[in-house]
Amino acid sequence: MDIIYWILLMCLLDSLLGLVGVVTLWMSAKKLKTIIFILVAFSAGALLGGGFFHLFAEALQNLEIMTAMYLMIAGFIAFFVLEKALFWHHCHKGVCDVHPFSYLILIGDSLHNFIDGLVIAASFFVSAPFGIITTIMIILHEVPQELGNFGILIHGGFNKMKALFYNFFAQLTCIIGGVVGFFAAGAAGFTEYLIPIAAGGFIYIAASDLIPELHNEKVLKKSIVSFVVFLLGLGFMILTKILFE
Repeated sequence: MDIIYWILLMCLLDSLLGLVGVVTLWMSAKKLKTIIFILVAFSAGALLGGGFFHLFAEALQNLEIMTAMYLMIAGFIAFFVLEKALFWHHCHKGVCDVHPFSYLILIGDSLHNFIDGLVIAASFFVSAPFGIITTIMIILHEVPQELGNFGILIHGGFNKMKALFYNFFAQLTCIIGGVVGFFAAGAAGFTEYLIPIAAGGFIYIAASDLIPELHNEKVLKKSIVSFVVFLLGLGFMILTKILFE
């Protein structure tokens, strides 16, 4: 099979992760609310861990430390400005039907998936088996993240079908990344600069939007549960870094 077909097939498989939220479509509102509370806590830790231990750590391998730092801060600031712009555009008198962080998670995830597509393409230029293994590793660490993203979209004001559609649409950028990676044939040095920017975006979403949401829980037992789940999300991303990279 030609490399381009392998790349497209693997990127398509990765894109199907965007539909993982379909498992929640038949849940009751009460049960879904409980699950979303857990997913938001898990995603806060996973996004923070992914931003630092995966994306930023990878950026440090390819860029000078200060260059990576500047780009990460630039990504952080860009997402801050973008959220402000979305708030002014979508919210009236402080009331939001859909919270701005819902759009931020889609933008950040789209960029992340685009980079995943570039990585998958590059791995197939090493060998087909290496490309398949790389894709499997990407899928393994993205399943909980995509389920978490779905939960964030619901929490932010999307209905189930809209959240499912937009999450899947954001995941499709993996295919675009795969095609770009194939035609760039390893010359796409710009990905080195995209990675720390994406890291800054992930860190911003976790620190500015999701962690404050956890502080809104006043019941001690639920607060403890959210903190433990947050640590599990963070630990999961650290573990995948150790095991799969």
